[in-house]
Amino acid sequence: MKSPPANAPTDDRPIITAQQHFLEQQREHFPNASGEFSWLLSGITLATKMIQAKVRRAGLVDILGAEGNVNVQGEQQQKLDVFANKALLHCLGVRDSVGVLASEENEEPVTLRANAGNAKYAIVFDPLDGSSNIDVNVAVGTIFSILRRPNPGDQPDSDPVRDLLQPGTEQVAAGYVLYGTSTILVYTTGQGVHGFTLDPSVGAYVLSHENIRMPPQGKYYSVNEAYCDSFPPAYRIYLDGLRKQHYASRYIGSLVADFHRTLLKGGVFLYPPTIDYPQGKLRLLYEANPIAFIAEQAGGVATMGRRRVLEIRPESIHERTPFMVGSRVEMEQLERCLR
Repeated sequence: MKSPPANAPTDDRPIITAQQHFLEQQREHFPNASGEFSWLLSGITLATKMIQAKVRRAGLVDILGAEGNVNVQGEQQQKLDVFANKALLHCLGVRDSVGVLASEENEEPVTLRANAGNAKYAIVFDPLDGSSNIDVNVAVGTIFSILRRPNPGDQPDSDPVRDLLQPGTEQVAAGYVLYGTSTILVYTTGQGVHGFTLDPSVGAYVLSHENIRMPPQGKYYSVNEAYCDSFPPAYRIYLDGLRKQHYASRYIGSLVADFHRTLLKGGVFLYPPTIDYPQGKLRLLYEANPIAFIAEQAGGVATMGRRRVLEIRPESIHERTPFMVGSRVEMEQLERCLR
């Protein structure tokens, strides 16, 4: 009889929900905490349950297709983009500890309690990553990053943008939810990476992947090869080298889905600069930073080429960056090529 795979729950294993885990982690690492951070995280889990319920019914209700508007990124908004954005804004907006929210779908930050001393946190998120895949039933996701506001309540004319423009090293927590064959929440608070699978029978995220570690080397690379000719020469040389080593190409087109495979199976994900996007295409604050934080906590590496992603000080909330993330062996190979 085959033994269950690593990280898979067994019948005699105690069930630990995401909320229980948040509280246990808080008690262990921050014994004097009030519990408000766990309450904040529960707002994210609630919103993502609402989103996955809509994703599951796509095709049965009028939620597929374009909304008819273009967002600040110049991208066509999908109906599910709009719903996901509203769900997160609502569920996080009622948390007293949240002062500022910023989303891929909103040009400016949403200020909630900018001058309240107890509104300690700012949250940035991509409500529905990979939304162009929705109509063809391919995995999509939600990405979030939580920052501590430097001086909540100290300034009567507090600037919400200033609260958000912090390097990724200042993140308090980050995570993503993948809406795939099952719905999985992966998050870190700087104390390792943990994954939870939504159990629809009880309506709760249940611990399924404890202390995730990215393999030191994988056998897949993930990149949009249609743009290869517009990559800088060093990246083309690197990809040629991977092919000669018999790496297999895997590309879904949803950052969350491509990274989730890389996190569990190892390998590398690349979105290099191109002729059309010389500064990169992925957004630094709510895509690259949270994914980089998770990758590093799991033993991986994330760079914008020759520099660690988490060290970049952003200049705008929708700033873009090249982004490469993966296992140590593949990322060391890339570093040698870029030298």
